[in-house]
Amino acid sequence: MVSTRRIYVEGGGDSKELKIRCREGFRKLWENAGFLGRMPRMKACGNRQAAYDDFKTAHDKARAGDFIAHLVDSEDPVSDIHKTWQHLWTRDDWQRPPGSEDNQVLLMTTSMETWIMADPKALREMFGRHFDESKILPLDGLERRSRHEVLNALQRATNGRYQKGKVAFAALAKVNPTVLAEILPSFQRARQILDAKIN
Repeated sequence: MVSTRRIYVEGGGDSKELKIRCREGFRKLWENAGFLGRMPRMKACGNRQAAYDDFKTAHDKARAGDFIAHLVDSEDPVSDIHKTWQHLWTRDDWQRPPGSEDNQVLLMTTSMETWIMADPKALREMFGRHFDESKILPLDGLERRSRHEVLNALQRATNGRYQKGKVAFAALAKVNPTVLAEILPSFQRARQILDAKIN
């Protein structure tokens, strides 16, 4: 019997079109990270709570050998990137489902915008003359910045052209996973987990 490999992703809101764009943005990111031909199935769930709820339901139904995970914003800086359930319990009061492990939580620390900001070259490619690199945050220690700081800086650096939704998912599809892995421990961890689990 073929094992299930599935990731429940925060993003897409309530719109079918945006959920498609969300899924496409993350698919492109992971394909570029070396998962072409062995992609897990991804479901864009809308908000964080929906991603957690869908993950719990799938985890409860999982068979031996399945890998079920969810990919969500951490919302706040994380004290220990490897203790993901502790972070979610402290911040969101999310219960750790029985039998689940920390490697089933893939955190974007502190948000998807952090992953996008980590690659200024991709931002320049997408926004062209409207991108002012001097207005983004320093990349060193980027994951310690609040999600609000990151989003506001992205909007300033793109003269207001960066917006959550389809623009964000298009930007995500352009980022270089190698650059992200060098700068962001959360991305490096997620890629290592998927590389071990997806074959």
